[in-house]
Order: sequence, then structure tokens, then C-alpha cells
Amino acid sequence: MSITVNYKKNEYKKNSSQLVLFVNENFNLLDLTKYISKNEYSLVNDLLKSRDTKKKILVFEVSSKRKIILISIKKDIKNSEIENLGAKFYDFIKTNKKNNQYIINTDHLPYKKTNLAEYFLHGLKLKSYNFNKYKTDKKKKNTEINLNIVGSSVKKNSLIRSKLNALLEGVFLTRDLVSEPGNILHPDEYVKRILKLRKFGLKVTIHDQKKLKRLGFNALLGVGQGSIRGSYLATIEWNGSKNKLKPLAFVGKGVCFDTGGISLKPAKFMEDMTYDMAGSATVVGLMKTLAMRRSKINAVGVVGLVENMPGGNAQRPGDIVKSYSGKTVEILNTD
Repeated sequence: MSITVNYKKNEYKKNSSQLVLFVNENFNLLDLTKYISKNEYSLVNDLLKSRDTKKKILVFEVSSKRKIILISIKKDIKNSEIENLGAKFYDFIKTNKKNNQYIINTDHLPYKKTNLAEYFLHGLKLKSYNFNKYKTDKKKKNTEINLNIVGSSVKKNSLIRSKLNALLEGVFLTRDLVSEPGNILHPDEYVKRILKLRKFGLKVTIHDQKKLKRLGFNALLGVGQGSIRGSYLATIEWNGSKNKLKPLAFVGKGVCFDTGGISLKPAKFMEDMTYDMAGSATVVGLMKTLAMRRSKINAVGVVGLVENMPGGNAQRPGDIVKSYSGKTVEILNTD
């Protein structure tokens, strides 16, 4: 199911088939007659008496062709809670597949909560993520959902919208990387994808095995020496501050697949060892977000990319390596 969001300033249809309105925690419908008819106002008011108003989202079928959806917002609601409401609304959309057109009105917001609709949509989009690029079942038709956002402040919210979109892009990149199988996202492929971030203004430097050997990164190289894939250290830099401040540093573990090496893991749940690179994916996604937001900070992300495999050249328990710090380390367990 794909979501399309359309922003339409002052374009409002009172007879839309699915109308979404925000109300306060008491479901006070005052002043809503501008958006719904008097008959609908009376009907919803009556139906509210028999509904569980502790629920945050209530749906009222006022006719065979029209639904009014009320979403309650408490006075001191946090942005994270608004995002959770958006995620719940996405769950509602999934179960309501007969209709694919919604109008979300942003002119009537309780407590004049700034950017409420933007955080609501952000939570909805986050929940809509799916990773199905390798599925071969073509029978399932992709449902397209159109969310039409109407209101006089649609254009005013463009700044926060772009910032949240940058965050969304970073999160989705992280999720994509973590979801890839080990035979696709091995260290060699991972490096190619990181290099693509240069188009966002990030400085990307890749240290391959020769450079790492010369620099003395023997502990990192030891982990990956049993694999036919390369081992790498990638640095991703964002310089968004005019001041020459020391950068924030983020370091992520990037073991693309971790068999345990010679100290082989049990077979059960071995397939999950592709997640051993989730820390690096978080760093990579974060750096993309910082660049897309044009963040006014200096930051550097560092990820070590290896594949820990058994093999004729794999590191052995009992091996001694000299780390980058100059200290010698005895490897007791390759996992």
C-alpha cells in the first residue's frame, strides 16, 4: 500500500467521502459546522454518547458513502504522541481498503497546536514503511491511498515539513540497509551505497584493506579475513557549521553477516545475524538526514564494514593481533 500526500490550500469539499477532523480530548464538536452539515453534527453528537471516548480515533459512518473521522488531541500532547496517532491512523487506513481518498482538515486544530498535522503525517509515513523488493507474488494489487491535506496554513508549514521529510529519508535508508539480506548487502555493496551519499553534500572517505593494513587496523581486518569480501572503514563528514567547532562523532558497527567465524554460532537464528550491521545503518541514515536538513553542525560518522566468516584464511582462537592503539590482543573467541 502506497501513500500519496497532496497539499491543497483552501481547497475544501464539504461532501468529501472521508473527512478527518481533529478535536480536543472531550470530542467537543463546537465550531465544526463549518466543515460538516447540521444533520451530521447532530448525528455524530448522538453517536458519541454510546462510543468509548477514551479511544483517540473514532469513525462515524454518517451515510453509505461518507465517513467522518475524529481524532482527539489532549492539551499537553507531545509531538511523539501525535506521531503515534498518525501510526494508528495508518492502521485504520489498512483495514479500510474500500476507500482510498481522505481529506484531512488542518484549519480546525484544538489548542492551536503548531505543526500538529505535520507530525501526525510523519508518524503515518513512518508506519507505512515496508520492504518487499524481493517478493515475487505479483497477484496482490498495490493500493494507492491519497491523503489530501487542506487548510490555510499548508504553505506556512513547509519548513518543518522539509525537516521531517529529511528525517524520514534517513530512517527509511537505515531500514532498507538493515532489511537487505547478507548475500546482497555485503561490505563491497555497502561501500557503493555509502558513496552515493556524496550527492547530498557529504564527504565520504573509504579506507580499503590496503589502507587499513598500512594504518594498523589489524583487529578490524582480523574479523573479516575469512571472507571473500573486502573489509572497509568508511568516514562520512558533514560540515554545516561556519564555526570550526569539533564535530559530533557517531560510530557504528557494520558486521554485514556474523557467523561467529571459527567460533561458529549455532544454526538456530543464524539468519538474523545480518542485523549485526544495524549500528552502522543508523549512523549512515543519520548522516543523510543531517545533510538533507542542512543542519548547522559539524558531524562525522564512522562505520567499520566487515563480514565474519569461517574459511581457510579465517582468524583463529588464540591468534594475537596488534590493534590500531598499538596494544596486542589475544583472540580467545572469534565471535
